[in-house]
Amino acid sequence: MSRSCRHLRVDHRLRTTLACGLGLLALLAAPVRADDEAESSGRRPHRGWGYLVDKLIQDGVPADRVQQVFDEPRMPPFTGLYFSISPHESSAMYRRFLKPASVAAACRCRERHADAFEAAAKQEGVPANLVAAIIYIESGCGQNTGRETILPRLARLAMANAPDNLEENVERASDDDAPKVRARAKYLEDTFYPEVRATFTIAERMGLDPLDIRGSGSGAFGNPQFLPTSYLEHGVDADGDGKVSLYDMNDAAASCAKYLVAHGWQSGLSVPRQRNVIWEYNHSTAYIDAVLTLAKRVDGAPPVVQASHPKRTKTRRVAKKAAPSRRRVRAAPARSVS
Repeated sequence: MSRSCRHLRVDHRLRTTLACGLGLLALLAAPVRADDEAESSGRRPHRGWGYLVDKLIQDGVPADRVQQVFDEPRMPPFTGLYFSISPHESSAMYRRFLKPASVAAACRCRERHADAFEAAAKQEGVPANLVAAIIYIESGCGQNTGRETILPRLARLAMANAPDNLEENVERASDDDAPKVRARAKYLEDTFYPEVRATFTIAERMGLDPLDIRGSGSGAFGNPQFLPTSYLEHGVDADGDGKVSLYDMNDAAASCAKYLVAHGWQSGLSVPRQRNVIWEYNHSTAYIDAVLTLAKRVDGAPPVVQASHPKRTKTRRVAKKAAPSRRRVRAAPARSVS
């Protein structure tokens, strides 16, 4: 995801979570006129973020800290978030990872970091080729972890259920869809508010400004693309240096493997059950197909994929490039989410 987050480190006592894929979310931006934006942010507390600022303060985050961050010029004003009640992504977005050049690059990743992947496999019981496939798809083996400030992306989604924003989305919907809009708004808030809170926790413990933590447009960071809650819950200090860095492949591979185990991975799983576990990393059937196929090809075996929808299980805290699992989710620029 120079990155001020590139050296993101945490005391080994911290529980961490990163995002190894959450329910699928494609976010689309709706243009907002500059004069509308200025008017809207000028008449609303904290440049439109008042609802979230109040919630964080009530949740125990120091008021001066919260207000400072949301009043900071680097934090864009909140001008509204339009979201879809039925987000979806194209299955074509993962096909490129199965092209010969990408498979060759994934094999090089597996070989280059063999010690890290094999140590994670030995510690957690998750195949090294599977962890390598996930990290390659998530971040190109750590080469594309993102340069975006993650807090605004997560905060926008956490504002979905703010009264004014909810009202605007309900007004755009039909009477039949209004209950679905309300349910979707609550889901987005329940999913992403904990990520905003966790971002403040990470920043406080590490002496960082929350606006200095960088990652993808989905709000995820590091080689395995964890959301902040996943970093706090599943991060591992694999090299024993007393710190957790998702940009270090030893820590990243171990954290990814730990995440999978926490969501049900164990030796001898059938393919359908493997799919259920990977679904908790990223709620996307196309993503699961790509991970399992690439893992097979990294090992030189023919691909074996069953493209049925996995059974929904308890959601985890990860996010992905286009879907919301609690690990990682794609965030949109201006005003809308689909």
